[in-house]
Amino acid sequence: MQYLEFFLFQCFKWFVLALPLKSAQRLGALLGGLAYYVSSARRRIALENLEHAFPEKSERERVRIAKGAFRNFGIAFVELLWFPNLTDPIIRQLVRVQNPQVMTEGHKKGKGMIMLAGHFGNWELTALAVAHQLNMSVTIIVQTQSNKLVDAVINRHRCLFGNRVVAMGASVREIVRTLQNRGIIAIAPDQSGPMEGVFVEFFGRKVATHQGPAVFALRSGAPLQMGFMIRQPDGTYEVVLHEIDTTDLGGAMEDNIQELTRRHTALLEEYIRKYPDHWLWMHRRWKNIWEDIPRQDRMVGVRA
Repeated sequence: MQYLEFFLFQCFKWFVLALPLKSAQRLGALLGGLAYYVSSARRRIALENLEHAFPEKSERERVRIAKGAFRNFGIAFVELLWFPNLTDPIIRQLVRVQNPQVMTEGHKKGKGMIMLAGHFGNWELTALAVAHQLNMSVTIIVQTQSNKLVDAVINRHRCLFGNRVVAMGASVREIVRTLQNRGIIAIAPDQSGPMEGVFVEFFGRKVATHQGPAVFALRSGAPLQMGFMIRQPDGTYEVVLHEIDTTDLGGAMEDNIQELTRRHTALLEEYIRKYPDHWLWMHRRWKNIWEDIPRQDRMVGVRA
């Protein structure tokens, strides 16, 4: 079955690579829009998430956002397949970094750097294009795909301009080594966190959130930054970079870890509220929420 999936994936990839970029983007939007109607389970999750996040919006508005999120995902996926066609001139025309000095000045501190991105806009293109334009390479922490053959192709695309990937399960040692060597870690920590993680508010609900970025930043002294890729009406992108303030926080104590996690989660929410169709609402982000934990267990092993 894996070989059949891989063959179909490769056929689709070759078809995408034969298209001009604008046509590929239109194809992605079309497929994403179709997926909204075909994938009833993901559609239901997206609409439930939006109902909790934006209770003040009408059902019609929430449906419009959900459809936009599906289209955004379709475009991002097709663009990922199109990566082998990218050249330096195409990247610079496609992606403009508004404030590159945020990243270059952070890297000059000599303690490495942790770059965060939500599943927002085209997060895959963010790591590739920003690093390339600033003449840097990043180590991307990734989830492994179930089909190993497809996974290998996607990872090759991610590494086309000098980046490298490390699987999530084997990442701790590589993160430490990379930061010690003044390297840059890129990670998207906005998916569902474990119950033993920290709980911070996200769209009005306390939700389990990955604490790793805050832990590594506070232990190493590496700047913690976050990038947002905003799609323009003409299909190009603008990237805005932010550094998350840690100057008032000490070491990697529980309270500091929670506060830093709260800060980068709040910044992500701010941008999602501005561009709600850019985020991956189809994911079960609120799978582990504080209210669902039995009261007797709230004092044991979890923090809020």
